[in-house]
Amino acid sequence: MASPASPPTVHIPVTENDRLLKIKEMFIAKFGCEPSFYARAPGRVNLIGEHIDYCGYAVLPMAIEQDILTAVQPVDSHVVHLSNTNTNYLDFSVGLNDIQIDKTKPLWHSYFLCGLKGIQEHFNLDQPKGMNCLVDGTIPPSSGLSSSSALVCCAGLATLNANGKSLSKAELAETCAKCERYIGTEGGGMDQSISFLAEEGTAKLIEFGPLKATDVRLPQGAVFVIASSCVEMNKAATAHFNIRVVECRLATKILAKSKGLDWKNLMKLGDLQGRLDVTIEEMVTVVDEVLHPEPYTREEICETLGISLEDLCATILSQNTQDVSTFKLYQRAKHVYSEAARVLAFKKVCDDAPANAVQLLGDLMNQSHVSCRDMYECSCSELDQLVDICLKSGAIGSRLTGAGWGGCTVSMVPVEKLNVFLTSVQDMYYKTDSRRSALQEQSLFATKPGNGAMVIVEKK
Repeated sequence: MASPASPPTVHIPVTENDRLLKIKEMFIAKFGCEPSFYARAPGRVNLIGEHIDYCGYAVLPMAIEQDILTAVQPVDSHVVHLSNTNTNYLDFSVGLNDIQIDKTKPLWHSYFLCGLKGIQEHFNLDQPKGMNCLVDGTIPPSSGLSSSSALVCCAGLATLNANGKSLSKAELAETCAKCERYIGTEGGGMDQSISFLAEEGTAKLIEFGPLKATDVRLPQGAVFVIASSCVEMNKAATAHFNIRVVECRLATKILAKSKGLDWKNLMKLGDLQGRLDVTIEEMVTVVDEVLHPEPYTREEICETLGISLEDLCATILSQNTQDVSTFKLYQRAKHVYSEAARVLAFKKVCDDAPANAVQLLGDLMNQSHVSCRDMYECSCSELDQLVDICLKSGAIGSRLTGAGWGGCTVSMVPVEKLNVFLTSVQDMYYKTDSRRSALQEQSLFATKPGNGAMVIVEKK
């Protein structure tokens, strides 16, 4: 189980770390002084358990080496000055008493402001410290590796430290999960949890309500490889993600009503299972019995629940799903329950470590991708092509990871096949397209479980 301790503070000689040295020099050139500290939050890859955290179910991610790093100098003015080492991202300054986050057009600094505002509100800070911040990121943006959540977490940790406050890793994760919703995404908390609770060398089973992280030792003899489809998907900029959240919410309510429960207060498919006190497998049967595969219209939903269209829009639909006319409830619920079962099966294989563990885990990953593609419809043609190529190149299992509709795949590859696998995927996916070929260096890499968020102080 995760330690309740705060994120660690580590002391590093900056001169021995090329990246820290570079960001320190850029910070001095920009702000005319040295940073007091650095905050770091990693990205993540979700091995299995897609689109189920916001339904209340456990997920199985691990932190990756790629991260968001921020150099910070607290200042006495009540202003935050944000700059980015990537010149495509423009400088931004804001008074701490006037933080506005535009949901309609999420910009890079909006995610930083989420973390900042989250800590400010958690502690009810009436005299928060201003900060000069220089942000550097090595997570490819909009790639499904949680660059946006890592930025929220990094900002939260920086604000916490600058104001001399402390929170446990779990409290920080929950605060950052809540405040990322300022941007309009109704996520479930996986990304923020693994960013803070990760430990080197182990993946984590992350459970919610209450938040709990359990070590999952991955099998020897296989390595996880991330491959980007080179299709960017910003989940805050489209309605795809929130439509799925709403479809799961509607499925919860209709299933609950069919079972005579107080459906108005039930929001998550996981809570529904708890109230019915049945197994996940039995929930799959309930879905088959109650929901029909044809899309539900708004009118049918209102009639089934006995509510008006105004009630539906005001109390169940999110801001950016008000105009959606049909909802696929059967498919979404079927995916969630089957995927939740796969997560537990994946952990059991890791715990039991049978001789054929790699094959069993690969099968679960493949089933997950098929369900994401066919039942949740969160894949895209490029991801499907990439999964196919990864399997043909020697992966035992391959699936989309992250929200989908673009972003990355994660594949489990036997160690002895790794070099052949990487060459084959390069030849079959990246070298066939000039844009992909240009992005190849940051798009295909083997990874292992990395450390969680930390504060770094220069050791002189």
